[in-house]
Amino acid sequence: MATGAIRDSGELGIHKMVNLDYAVFRQREVTMHEVTEQGSDPATLVEEIARLRGEVERLQGRVDELDALAHRDPLVPLANRRGMMRDLEAMIARYHRHGIPAAVLFVDLDDLKILNDSFGHGGGDAALIHVAEKLLAGTRSNDTVARLGGDEYCVLLDHADEEVALEIAERLVDTIAGEDCLYQGMEMPLSVAIGLTLIEQGDTPAIVLARADQAMYRVKAAA
Repeated sequence: MATGAIRDSGELGIHKMVNLDYAVFRQREVTMHEVTEQGSDPATLVEEIARLRGEVERLQGRVDELDALAHRDPLVPLANRRGMMRDLEAMIARYHRHGIPAAVLFVDLDDLKILNDSFGHGGGDAALIHVAEKLLAGTRSNDTVARLGGDEYCVLLDHADEEVALEIAERLVDTIAGEDCLYQGMEMPLSVAIGLTLIEQGDTPAIVLARADQAMYRVKAAA
């Protein structure tokens, strides 16, 4: 299972767009420098400064927009793997620096292939969205909920010891299995398996995700 941040063509495209915008801004900055050297009157300089400030704000907004797109899942209202990895690295760093307890939940939607076969891919997508919404609703505002891809999700629980993490994991399992998920008037039976691991000294994102993944498979095997 790949656990590193992936530098794909979409990300490269985003960097190209940002660099292009920045190149345009730099050219206008040079123009401003030329205006200054030519001794233009103060009113002209004030106008040019105001225009450049507006350009900086526009570029910053564009960068923020592209950054958000690069870290969000295209189907469900969650972070994607790249966004999760960024937050996981920060969470591990906080643990190493300050000893703040944290945990990771590896969530797998059961039988997605059967759902796709029975209800079509539209039904499968509806199930993925439903689970994403339940994970969001069942976690705290400071937690990160992400879709890793396919039928796999990840929940980062900051400021959470084993007792808190277990309580959240058990509640999520019960909520998803116990609440109806309807697609075109038909009920889709949903359940998830959740593996839990705590952040430990010496951990890296890859080690943590592998350990949480193994915990999830142990849960599946015991079911």
